Amino acid sequence: MAAALARHCLTRFFDPDTTRCSNPTYSLHNKYQVCRLSMNGCEGDPKVPVGSIQTRTLPAVPSPSMAMDHLNSAVRELKCNPPALTSGIIRLQVPIQQQIEAIEWLHAQDQVLPRCFFSGRRSRAHGNGSNLLMDITNGNGHTSSTHNLVGVAGVGSAVFFRQLHPFSYQDWRSIKRFLSSKCPLIRAYGAIRFDARAEISPEWKAFGSFYFMVPQVEFDELEGSSMLAITIAWDDDLSWTWDEAIDSLEATMQQIALVVVKLKKEASREFILSNNHIPSKTHWDLAVKRALQKINTSSSPLVKVVLARSSRVLTATNIDPIAWLACLQVEGENAYQFCLQPPNGPAFVGNTPEQLFHRKWLSISSEALAGTRARGGSRTLDLQIEHDLLSSPKDHLEFTIVRDCIQNKLESVCDRVVVEPKKTVRKLRRIQHLFAQLAGNLRREDDEFEILSSLPPTPAVCGFPTETARLFISETEMFDRGMYAGPVGWFGGGESEFAVGIRSALVEKDFGALIYAGTGIVEGSDPSLEWDELELKTSQFTKLLQLEEPKVANAMEKSKVQIYSQAKRVFRKRRILTIYGDQNQSKHEDHERRHSGDVDEAATGEMTGKEASRVASFSKEMVNKWEGVEGLLEMTINFLKEKYRGSCFGNDYYDYDYGRR
Repeated sequence: MAAALARHCLTRFFDPDTTRCSNPTYSLHNKYQVCRLSMNGCEGDPKVPVGSIQTRTLPAVPSPSMAMDHLNSAVRELKCNPPALTSGIIRLQVPIQQQIEAIEWLHAQDQVLPRCFFSGRRSRAHGNGSNLLMDITNGNGHTSSTHNLVGVAGVGSAVFFRQLHPFSYQDWRSIKRFLSSKCPLIRAYGAIRFDARAEISPEWKAFGSFYFMVPQVEFDELEGSSMLAITIAWDDDLSWTWDEAIDSLEATMQQIALVVVKLKKEASREFILSNNHIPSKTHWDLAVKRALQKINTSSSPLVKVVLARSSRVLTATNIDPIAWLACLQVEGENAYQFCLQPPNGPAFVGNTPEQLFHRKWLSISSEALAGTRARGGSRTLDLQIEHDLLSSPKDHLEFTIVRDCIQNKLESVCDRVVVEPKKTVRKLRRIQHLFAQLAGNLRREDDEFEILSSLPPTPAVCGFPTETARLFISETEMFDRGMYAGPVGWFGGGESEFAVGIRSALVEKDFGALIYAGTGIVEGSDPSLEWDELELKTSQFTKLLQLEEPKVANAMEKSKVQIYSQAKRVFRKRRILTIYGDQNQSKHEDHERRHSGDVDEAATGEMTGKEASRVASFSKEMVNKWEGVEGLLEMTINFLKEKYRGSCFGNDYYDYDYGRR
């Protein structure tokens, strides 16, 4: 039974297709409640404008619950007086007279899909980014007040945009069809694949080649205040009528939690059961050496290629992607935080320092970011490392390739491009990079699509020349990057902003997380140093999970640690068989025969006879009876919690039944 359940879970994870449903449905293991799916805006005619695009602002209130009451009343009025139009999009928004973090509001909606989150750099929120000032209008273009938008969270989709083919001009027009400069907060949030020509792997299938959503229910965190909003979109030509749209919106609103709890934003300190890299260190060294051979070959045009690594981390309990993202915000000064989770799909989360572009009207800016060093433990050491980065010929080469390539692409659609500063150092919490900022003026608004289609992938995440590097990556890397290193951000009426989806991870219940990182390979690169750079870049994620094995005070404590270690070892062995199939059966059985003595020896080392018998029985029972990944995980954790509730894991061990001890 457990094996059947595990196979069912794997099938569901690898086949996340969804269809429109008349009632809310439950996703994997009934954890997430999928909102009634709306229309796919890509299926409409982008040349036909929607009948109406409106934003209506209701009076300000003190709390989210009062804001929801106002919105419910407004929806009832809309139902009594529906618009006489066959298509349209209407946003109703209620200012809240207190600042509440958007990430905390989203965390309270942990049962609702789809969902999204996007926050700009917090340094901008403190006066360095007037280009993020948003006009909150009454729908007629008149400014009622101006606030600095800090972060946006949304659930449900008033309209979504998803296709399997590469993102096209028609798809861009389909999104822009629902947007207007008079309603700047009606936005489509989403992401585009790094390489749309590559085959989509199962874990990325729910995202398609691109996925964007206009949230049904949205929470905006502003500087000094907040806002709760709802959006309804309909189009008879897409077989999504006003009545269907309003019913879907009400169903989503009924799921909204109104109590928002302050997040601690501290590491969850999960047990890491396994951490497997693709490629392994050995295969990474071979790939880097192969890249260097190609770079150093006179007949090859390749100057730089960015190779990436995918690390699957399995933990003893499920990772909460929103709590993870909240912790990343602590590290996220001068960085973007994002989350995108389609219906029946994993959550794509990240904390990226790299801007792809920001457009407001015809003004556009971009950034070049390359070269990496760790931060120093003291000011003196930090300055020494900074000087080393600025004077490194290898890093200078890597950086100038990125900067010059972005400048050339901007110049193809801009009248004038300014690069200032041309080269400096941007410091983040753990690392520092070489940095340059570029700005220009587009000749026309449609050039935004040209930028979005030509700028990514930049040499910072792909290489140079772009097509040569992309082909090398497709031939070398043995995993699908998906949205990693692709554009992630939002489209608005007169404004759009996209970051590069690096420093990111894919999180799914019962399947842990896939953590992605890459590093640029140029002449002079060293495979071991580049591997160390990967470790440095992924540390912002692994630091949230890493729990060091406790120091053993006595024989009894040591025996408890041995139980955990043995359960971890058995779990890993069984997982190989569960995930990779019967072809590994004989190899797996040989491995178990070779190590069968470990169970009794490791478990009975310094225990009483009664306890040793129980541990040995427990370990063998795990191997022989529980074939499903979920069964193994649940049985291991329940056993440890029941027998040694928190005692052997230190005072910070979190017990989900009894709270923190």
